[in-house]
Order: sequence, then structure tokens, then C-alpha cells
Amino acid sequence: MSTEIRANTVLPARREPITLHTADGLELIGELSLPESGVPRATLVCLHPLPTHGGMMDSHVYRKAAWRLPALADIAVLRFNTRGTASEAGRSQGSFDNGVGERFDVAAALEYAEFHDLPNIWLLGWSFGTDLALMYGCDPAVRGAVLLSPPLRFSQPEHLRVWAESGKPVHCFVPEFDDYLRPDDARARFAAIPQAEVVPFAGAKHLWVGRAEDVLDALVARVAPDVPTPLPRTWDGPSETRQVTIVDS
Repeated sequence: MSTEIRANTVLPARREPITLHTADGLELIGELSLPESGVPRATLVCLHPLPTHGGMMDSHVYRKAAWRLPALADIAVLRFNTRGTASEAGRSQGSFDNGVGERFDVAAALEYAEFHDLPNIWLLGWSFGTDLALMYGCDPAVRGAVLLSPPLRFSQPEHLRVWAESGKPVHCFVPEFDDYLRPDDARARFAAIPQAEVVPFAGAKHLWVGRAEDVLDALVARVAPDVPTPLPRTWDGPSETRQVTIVDS
């Protein structure tokens, strides 16, 4: 019997809590979700929105990615709380550092992914997380970046230049009604990265409320193009329903 995939539907995967260790001595709370069997087609390292505005590893698009993509697309999802950020899984050590100390957090996540031989690593940034990806994520181990609602608040021209020179793909998903950077302005700003793709989402807003399925479809089409999209909206097999407690950082 088919089950409709809803916001709180959790599909089968191998899920384990993880701890990331930063070069400046902090422990960060995280989770790795893997397909039930076989080698993942791709790995998403998720960098969440501003913790001072409610961002965390459980931010809804990332939660749904971790609950769905291992089963629907054979994609591994690594999500974690940056320094000082709390979620239902716990609070990472340290305190929010306005995108400065967070460079160690990004490095720790990539080091974990490399050490555990996770394949085809992509950065998935959202809002503040897009700035972390642009500033600190152009690593040899990284295949490319997908940016949700990039505000370009902390990123500087030199960071965009690094990505431009790398030739790595950069896909920018920009809501039509974003609070910070809308599609036309995004095209102008991201022209500094010739290979960047700006993808406008009609009717969407910065927080992607009601649009998670559209985001996941577009994401999978870019990081695992062999997987047919749109992804299934129903599931034949075991599943769970889970409620998440939203914790303020």
C-alpha cells in the first residue's frame, strides 16, 4: 500500500549521530543519513541558516532532505549544528561567531566526509550557510555547491573569485520574493562566477515554506542527474512519522 510522503514522513535509511571536531577544539552535534545499502550517488554537507534567526540542522528543508533523499535518491545527507547552535539533537559547543570561527566548522564537516570516504561531496548552503559555503567551502574534496536563498551578506568578491577560478559548479536557487537577494540582482552579483547557474523559483520566499519538494527535485537533478525527477510523492514500504521539537539557539 502506498503512503503519501508528508512533512513528517521518515523513510528508511542508516542514520547515526555524529560528532565533528574542530581545529580550535570544539565538538559539534550532527547526524549522517545514508542509503540503507550500497554506495551513495552523492553526499550533501548541509550548512544551515543563521542560528540567531532560528537556523539549525533541523531547518525544514534539511530535515526533509535527511528523511527522504537516502531512500528516494541514494544520496547521503550530513547535517550538523554550527558552533553554539542547538536543535533537538543537542547543542554544539562554542558560540556564534558571525561567520568567522565557523570556518573551522565547515572544515570539520568536510574532514569528516573525506575521512569516511563519502563520495561526490556537494555543499548545500541555505541563507547564512551559503556565505559559509562561498567563503570556506571551495575545497579540493568538494564537487560543487548548491545555494538556497543566498544573501551574499558575508561573502566578499575575493570569495566569489576563488569559486570562479575553480570552475566548480555553483547552483543558486533564488526565490522570486526573497527578503535579501532576488533573481535579477542575483544574476548580476553571481556574474562574477561565470559557471554559476541562477535558478529563479516563482512565488517562493526566503524560507521556502511549502516549497521543499520543489527544492529537493531541483537539488537532486543537479547533484545526482541519473535519478529521475520529480521525486516520488508516495512510498511503498516501511516508514515512520516523526515530530521534531524546535529548539531556540
